[in-house]
Amino acid sequence: MSDDVVKAGLPLLQVTTVREGMFGASGSGDTSGFGGLVSVVPVPVASAQPYGSYFDEIYAELVAALPTFNSSAEKAIEKIVIAHDEMTIYVHPSELVAVARTLRDEPGLRFELCLGVSGVHYPNQTGAELHAVYHFRSITHNRRVRLEVVAADSHPHIPSIVSVYPTNDWHERETFDFFGLIFDGHPHLTRIQMPDDWQGHPQRKDYPLGGIPVEYKGATVPAPDERRSYN
Repeated sequence: MSDDVVKAGLPLLQVTTVREGMFGASGSGDTSGFGGLVSVVPVPVASAQPYGSYFDEIYAELVAALPTFNSSAEKAIEKIVIAHDEMTIYVHPSELVAVARTLRDEPGLRFELCLGVSGVHYPNQTGAELHAVYHFRSITHNRRVRLEVVAADSHPHIPSIVSVYPTNDWHERETFDFFGLIFDGHPHLTRIQMPDDWQGHPQRKDYPLGGIPVEYKGATVPAPDERRSYN
């Protein structure tokens, strides 16, 4: 199989691994009914300008305004990916707060809303296992943009942007709870759904699929090899 995959209307994709089954789990009976499914797990490479739509305007405004916010495009932007008519700006973690403040305050950008942050776990991307994905919306200009920040599993630290977008408070706590990403500078980074003393982060792909003790009286969770298998 080639290391690169090209599809019409999509960016160049670098294949990182091949996944079998619906969830990529190994060493257990398949309970999804998709045991024969084989899919590649790609990483999109940087898109080239012109990006099209309003994406070039966002990039130009961001690059011009970053020095005002004590940053620069060279320091802040790792790559830009255009796919499915959406723009994703990969940002260096140390510059995340500066980029978020620029998106919010620069008149030509004016992204008033951060719709939250979601975590993603790619265990096969060595040194870049954890991703934080932020969605922004500009009411003034009726535009959308996505930021993505990458952290290593060995150092899962990302700056909090609660100081810029206070409504991100609970979203960062949830991402910490489920993925283990640590948002430095968060005013009270504690679990939000799991018990405070819970071990592990349940939405990571290396989290066990079953057999985890539950705290409800009389309830049990069978181990994966004890469930019905469709093989």
